[in-house]
Amino acid sequence: MRREDAFFGDQELVLIYIGKRLSESKAVEKLLDEAGLDYLVEPDRYRGGVLFIRELIGAFFYVTEENADTARELLRAAKHAVYVPGGQAAR
Repeated sequence: MRREDAFFGDQELVLIYIGKRLSESKAVEKLLDEAGLDYLVEPDRYRGGVLFIRELIGAFFYVTEENADTARELLRAAKHAVYVPGGQAAR
């Protein structure tokens, strides 16, 4: 279920997905809801583009460390690109 930041308290949260389009972000929300996982979504900036790099705003999805592997597996099974720190998103 989508939760507020305060719900997680001092727990370490892990970025698992960056939604660049509203439709894909809603699909990820539905996937995580159906799996019964608690998650946080916050808008944030990312750099995108091929020829013209620019700053864009996306939906950043976070889960607890203990749920990160499960969430990544769900995303991969649904053909969503999983966030990989310092690199390209992995499918």
